[in-house]
Amino acid sequence: MRSALCALGAAAALVLLPAGHARAEGQEPDRDFTIEDFRVAESSGLAASRAHPGVYWTHNDQDAPLIYGIDSRTGKTVATLTMQGVGTPRDMEAIAVGPDGAIYVGDIGDNLDGSWDHVWIYRFPEPKTLKDQKVAAKQYVVKYADGARNAEALMVHPKTGRVYIASKNEDGGGLYAGPERLSSSGTNVFRRIGEVPWVTDGAFSPDGGRLVLRGYFSAREYGWKDGRVDGDGTSVGAPFQGQAESVTYTTDGSAFMFGSEGQSSKVVRVERQGATPPPSEKPADTPGAPQSPRSPQSPAADGEGGNATVGFLVLAGAFVLVFGIKRLLRRD
Repeated sequence: MRSALCALGAAAALVLLPAGHARAEGQEPDRDFTIEDFRVAESSGLAASRAHPGVYWTHNDQDAPLIYGIDSRTGKTVATLTMQGVGTPRDMEAIAVGPDGAIYVGDIGDNLDGSWDHVWIYRFPEPKTLKDQKVAAKQYVVKYADGARNAEALMVHPKTGRVYIASKNEDGGGLYAGPERLSSSGTNVFRRIGEVPWVTDGAFSPDGGRLVLRGYFSAREYGWKDGRVDGDGTSVGAPFQGQAESVTYTTDGSAFMFGSEGQSSKVVRVERQGATPPPSEKPADTPGAPQSPRSPQSPAADGEGGNATVGFLVLAGAFVLVFGIKRLLRRD
């Protein structure tokens, strides 16, 4: 099923390539880049390194405990980390860097929407040197207070260190808060604290005051206050990508980095509204007007023009077709 979605999404991506996101020669870190490593064919999460400027951590949506460090200046892999001390991952979907200097990996996917009674989070210190190496990781058992569910977004607050998960559902998901500190000796129960639209990834801003959530067709940024979403959020000019899977902030919080699955997938920088762009960076298109967080944003409102509308129709058709097939298969 994923291969069908990827193929249809890739075809749609050929219909439109967002203007204003081309990579210039000699580009500095934290700009658009292409993941050149052929091993990274299903990049499902993205996190900006805190220890190594210009490096982004990612991983495949697969059952291998591998994390890749990609240099945004070249698109090349500068470190391959092999997690040890954990079991065989089932469906790694998200990655984040916490205030404790550790990398958190969310093995939280469940494509059958509740077939696993628990999922896992892995945590290990971000390495001081960039090289292929083994890392000792802790494994945390996670359950949801209201029952098992599928999820692809894991966020670690940069001030409190608390871990949050956003579940993924066709009719909208939930935002879940973990305990103040994860325990490796018992079960960590995550409790629902809010509602979210269809989400494939999310991230907190470096200052902890904002939360961005993305889906296949759009993204929104919300205020964050007292451990809760504050307000209805603002539409972000997310690029259209073959299978839109990941998002993170640059380390200075001035822009978003959007990633997708697929061989030689591109990571695209989009400026934050109201943020001061680097001197050589042109401002991104003005985002559309804010809407309710329960209502997925129309891609045309994200400022991509007529070309975006055509692309959206192709993507939407692909989306409906694939999920129609999926539902038919479930009935068999």
